[in-house]
Amino acid sequence: MTRKLTAALVGNPNSGKSALFNALTGARQKIANYAGVTVERKAGRLALPSGEPVELLDLPGSYSFDAASPDEAVTRDVVKGTFEGEAVPDVLVIVIDAANLEQHLVFAQEVLELGRPTVVALNMVDLAERDGLTLDPAALSEALGVPVIPTVAVRRRGIEELRAAIAEAETHAHEDAHTRWHLTLPERRLSAKHMTRGATLSKSTRHTIENGVDKILLNPWIGPVVLFGLLFVIFQAVFAWATPFADALEGGVGAMSEGVISAMGPGLARDFLTEGVLAGVGSVVVFLPQIVILFAFILVMEASGYMARAAFLMDRLMAGVGLSGKSFIPLLSSFACAIPGIMATRSISDPKDRLTTILIAPLMTCSARLPVYAVIIAAVIPQTTVGPGVGLQGLVLFALYVAGIVGAMVVALVLRSTVTKGAASGFIMELPRYQIPLIRDLAIGLWQRAWVFLRRAGTIIFMATIALWVLLSFPQAEPGESQLDASYAGAVADTLHPILEPVGFNREMSLALVPAIAAREVAVSALATTYAVDAEDEEVAAQGVTEKIAALWSLPTALAFLAWFVFAPQCLSTIAVARRETNGWKWPTVMVIYLFALAWIAAGATYWVAVSLGL
Repeated sequence: MTRKLTAALVGNPNSGKSALFNALTGARQKIANYAGVTVERKAGRLALPSGEPVELLDLPGSYSFDAASPDEAVTRDVVKGTFEGEAVPDVLVIVIDAANLEQHLVFAQEVLELGRPTVVALNMVDLAERDGLTLDPAALSEALGVPVIPTVAVRRRGIEELRAAIAEAETHAHEDAHTRWHLTLPERRLSAKHMTRGATLSKSTRHTIENGVDKILLNPWIGPVVLFGLLFVIFQAVFAWATPFADALEGGVGAMSEGVISAMGPGLARDFLTEGVLAGVGSVVVFLPQIVILFAFILVMEASGYMARAAFLMDRLMAGVGLSGKSFIPLLSSFACAIPGIMATRSISDPKDRLTTILIAPLMTCSARLPVYAVIIAAVIPQTTVGPGVGLQGLVLFALYVAGIVGAMVVALVLRSTVTKGAASGFIMELPRYQIPLIRDLAIGLWQRAWVFLRRAGTIIFMATIALWVLLSFPQAEPGESQLDASYAGAVADTLHPILEPVGFNREMSLALVPAIAAREVAVSALATTYAVDAEDEEVAAQGVTEKIAALWSLPTALAFLAWFVFAPQCLSTIAVARRETNGWKWPTVMVIYLFALAWIAAGATYWVAVSLGL
């Protein structure tokens, strides 16, 4: 029986490892966590030219084996064979950014010191050539003593040559590597500079367009204005662009509900479909266009290279509250979902910085809150313009996101001054090259995120909505009695309502908060189901939740509900991930308590001020 070969991709962050991994493995990938640590383990099957399979690992980006974060520690331990339960890679593939050769060669020498079978993938050579840099792979190969293969992972250039080099890599291990590359860090830097000069055939002295763009986007005064302007455009687009598609989906759900009513006789089966499935789950699905538009902007920012520059810009603001720009990427990821945002804190080396970032990540407005914001804003905020191309609804949505950001910064300042007190850590970040995002990659990314949203609607949201429908439907009300008053759910609402009534909540709102613990979006389906079950007229029951809120809620009440969701704790999955990342329940408990307290205070202050102003 022949042994199965293993290979591992190693290199600095932003070297294109993930793109190369995808090109080499295609769809034959699986993602999990390394046993005992919460660092992502991405593995896939690579087929050599002979057909022999190789297990390929995509290790976290690292600048040195002198690990400064959990990610770097995993890379070091796997490569050196000291990670328990993980096989020692037979072949190491060092991925180097051709446009940043000198920096990447420093770590490459540290890897070569191990004397293991190694291949170098000189990646993104097209971007280097675009910037006027022409390299000699043969000269670099001679200097390093291992094969150097030029690649462009996103366009699959050099992939077959790299497969062939991996197949022959075991013939290139050098016994004297430990002696040859056993250098100090200053010596490695000097050696990297010499090798870069020797491998550079020509270098343009002209200023590239990229440098000119960075002078604007990274300017300490202009850059933040551009960033917040872009965010403002995003939130305007979420309403303006998505409205026709959302209206079409809502009309489709309404037509389906009317069709069920006309096709089926009265009874629990029809009520289950109209009040539970269509009114509940359907009320969330109609916000898919907003979710897709939000993620489209995020994916473009990431793929183009602008996201890293946004982190650089935010470093100064982060330093003001005791954090660094390293916290910005996890926090920005939390706008999509707090779970990957919290997991992304693994790249933060300072434990107090990391803990603070975990505790404030739920304050970033995740995409699960977007349906809640959208339905309430559409119900109580008029579709008017307050300036050229500026809609009032989009402006309110932008204000809600800003409120979450400001709240997070205030909480971070308090935490860093008390329980996580300590000096702010430094921030060093390598800016990736600007790239035009590939339509295919964007389409795949959007499909994956849309599918996650729809899967949540078909699983978590569906189960929570049906459970609420059962609690709302039984026991059956007597003639003339409200079904909500008679139901088990009504008893739950009566228990919570005294706590939430002072901040302007009605019984339906109080009840909606319970299933929303499973997922934020469930608040919308809970409200839709509650109003549908409690409606006496079938045509009224078939109305959308937006129309019902517009008819039944006052503006102060609606604003209080929005304020609650700016600060309220995230779903149970987020709390579970926070427990795993902090190795205990202490800090997740602190997080839940302070978030509930903030939510109650914010909702109350909003309601009381709105009432006093006569809104």
